[in-house]
Amino acid sequence: MVTESVHAVLETSTLFPGEVDSFYRKSPVMQAYFSNVLQSEERLFPGDRFLDKDVQVLTGSFGDLNKLSHDDLEGALDSDIYLVFGSSFIKGWLIKFLIERQAINIHMGLSPYYRGAACNFWAVHDERPSFVGATVHRLSEGLDSGPILFHSRPSYDGENPFDFTMKAVDQVQRDIVGTIENGKLLSFPSFSQDPSEEIRYSTKADFTDEVAEEFLRKTPDSRQMRDMLERGPIPNLVFANDE
Repeated sequence: MVTESVHAVLETSTLFPGEVDSFYRKSPVMQAYFSNVLQSEERLFPGDRFLDKDVQVLTGSFGDLNKLSHDDLEGALDSDIYLVFGSSFIKGWLIKFLIERQAINIHMGLSPYYRGAACNFWAVHDERPSFVGATVHRLSEGLDSGPILFHSRPSYDGENPFDFTMKAVDQVQRDIVGTIENGKLLSFPSFSQDPSEEIRYSTKADFTDEVAEEFLRKTPDSRQMRDMLERGPIPNLVFANDE
């Protein structure tokens, strides 16, 4: 661990997406799609089902975050660093508190190009795997719209698209840990996002059975992925090691 203590507030849905009705609907197609996602999780994060015993955890259902009071979060509200990753939309007193504390959001997608839900899926779907990655930015009241600190992007080593997009999750976590260790995370200059550069704003409703089924049928192989990476557009990004 890179800190003396950690408070984690977790919003849960299900461990079996596609098999159980939750954030994504239950269907044979969704079950087939998410079985690939879960296999990639196992390959990239083996044995990581349980948190470290020193992490203090508060767990609730997805969407419960905005019902929590100051008292519910006592202890966690006196932190040096606040990170938000994959939460429901934060509102009310909590979003104002986090913004005042310069909280940082990790968005799985390269903003401002891809915003919303399942951004890295859509980047590959759109034949733009060079836009697979993550954005580390200041938390704001808008969705994935805060000033950017840096981007994170995985290298491609012949993985299938599921492993490649999961690799983006691993890479941004490594980048975050590295910037905490070197003390730079809270001192990066920030850059406003340009909405005119947006390629796609995706919602959960856009990810239908038909979309998932087509992707499973036409999942690009390593040759196709390399070809798309070589001939595709290159996003203008800011990296943590840029001077």
